[in-house]
Amino acid sequence: MLIKISVHELKETLTKILSVVDKKNTRLILNFIQIQASGNKIEMTATDLEVSAKVTANCIVEKPGTFCVNAKNIFDIVKELPEKELTIELPEGSNNLKLTCGSINFTLLIYTSEEFPHLQFGTNANEFKLNTFQILEMINKTSHAISNDETRLFLSGIYLQEIDGKLRAVATDGFRLALVETELSNNKIEALINGIIIPKKGVAELKKIAEAYPDHQIGISVDESFIYLNANNTYLLAIRLIAKEYLKYQAIIPKKTNNHADIDKNSFLNAVRRIKIMANERSNGVKLIMKEGEMTVAANHPSLGDAFEKFPINYSGKEFEIGFNAKFLMDILSIFGDEDIRMEFNNELSPAVIRSTKNQNYLCIVMPLKL
Repeated sequence: MLIKISVHELKETLTKILSVVDKKNTRLILNFIQIQASGNKIEMTATDLEVSAKVTANCIVEKPGTFCVNAKNIFDIVKELPEKELTIELPEGSNNLKLTCGSINFTLLIYTSEEFPHLQFGTNANEFKLNTFQILEMINKTSHAISNDETRLFLSGIYLQEIDGKLRAVATDGFRLALVETELSNNKIEALINGIIIPKKGVAELKKIAEAYPDHQIGISVDESFIYLNANNTYLLAIRLIAKEYLKYQAIIPKKTNNHADIDKNSFLNAVRRIKIMANERSNGVKLIMKEGEMTVAANHPSLGDAFEKFPINYSGKEFEIGFNAKFLMDILSIFGDEDIRMEFNNELSPAVIRSTKNQNYLCIVMPLKL
């Protein structure tokens, strides 16, 4: 095999797939990427058998070929090379790959592709398309609520479901919940009627493919075990779905709330960020005290002291106190733009709903703390 490719192009391609490789995998071949060159294209594939990625780039192919090379090793080399043309040569019958960039030379040991897993990257049975801004909105507004508890596997991802012509994304860790809906050009997506759960690593790779193709459409298809994504036939993903039933999240969302306050998001976020300094490290708790026209954010640290900050809000109910994890509040508030948010609640023990006063397609639920 003999090809020529710009160092920049190769570095960009490797960057897209390197995070798929599981460096702790005991199966040696999964630390490698498969490289195939033919027809003036180079195709690189990586997998940990849960998430797989295939990326295609332009190059000059003088002799086609296929081989596997250690992913981290080749990336560490390429990122240190000058932005010039790189020659990659694999002499016939050899297992030594030669990299030449000007006066710089490396030789890498390679494996044949026979041991590399055979991967599938799509099914045409139920393909639909989403704009990348829709994908990013769903991820950016829900991923903070994905659970890190490995014993509750069904919560360690984002749940996607088609409901009434809208695609709903939900994430919850049992202490908070985020839900966002986006309009679909398709009236119904049969594959998502019963919902699917995309695992956390798959969500990260999904975000990467959306960021690589801003304002493009991504082809998406689903089978019993995988979701497949296709960006311009040059960046493909296959993500194994979590084979569990998702939590009945609708039960967490209050059907009715008795009180609400309209609050300037920036004032609220800045106050929580400041007062959190004096919160107890264990609970991270801050207290919200609401009375007509005013909110107070307060915290007390048993060995350091206390702090509070007041600012105006639009609230006309009875005086009310409720405690929350400050980090959870900050995660939620950071997602909203420079706008007023509405906080809805029933009592100091029931979950509070936070949503935009303008955009009704997104809401968050946060459970209170006893302080």
